Amino acid sequence: MQFRVSPNSLRNSLSEEQWQARVDLAAAHRLAYMHGFSEGIFNHLTLVVPGASDRYYQIPFGMHWSEVTASSFMEVGIDDGEVKSGEGEVERSCFCIHAPIHKALPKAKAVFHTHMPYASALTRLEDPRIKEIGQTEVGLSGLIAYDDEYSGPALDPAEGARLAGVIGDKGVLFMANHGITTVGESVADAYDRLYYVERAAQVQIYAMWTGQRLKQLPAPVVAKTQRDYRDDHLYKGPTPSQRHFDALKRLLDRKEPDYAE
Repeated sequence: MQFRVSPNSLRNSLSEEQWQARVDLAAAHRLAYMHGFSEGIFNHLTLVVPGASDRYYQIPFGMHWSEVTASSFMEVGIDDGEVKSGEGEVERSCFCIHAPIHKALPKAKAVFHTHMPYASALTRLEDPRIKEIGQTEVGLSGLIAYDDEYSGPALDPAEGARLAGVIGDKGVLFMANHGITTVGESVADAYDRLYYVERAAQVQIYAMWTGQRLKQLPAPVVAKTQRDYRDDHLYKGPTPSQRHFDALKRLLDRKEPDYAE
């Protein structure tokens, strides 16, 4: 199976904002593979097309995340799941999970769903919660929603609508016996959450492996730490998540610059 698109002709037909969105989403796929977040050709990272709220970017089913470029994406209808631009097959569970979340939650411009190993391991436990045992965990704890129901593969948009209701105003969803979904107003936001959720899950599992009791932080410290994380006045200019993602893209620029083609 070949996925060939002329990057120059495509780029000339798009706005600067749309092309940059494609570059960022391609970077997210490459980075997710690099960081061990992907699982074969499944899992999905999608983004609403700038200036077109009725469609989102999705890679053709069968494309490996390590080969995604800015030119790879199809534009898929949020309401009907039909390919509006580009070529390829729409992976059904991607449409059924992502399109309803994009539609229901205005903040969910980017929706990233993975089966990354450490966080997904926690979803297999009777209690999958991220414990407030460290700074990173506390910073995330107020952002996480937990879905305790698993009823099989998502092959109906009703499941995505249900998940959107569970996410609500949160930015991360732990999906029981399944995986993780993050949402954000940008690719940088969604990827930053994906990255740190997996790190927090990894450290928690390592701590659990010792067999010793986990040391819960006191409630006043948790509250103060969460307030500090929400403080928008610490830095001027780009957000920390955007700075993180920009740094990761510079890594790709050195190692795999073709992602931006």
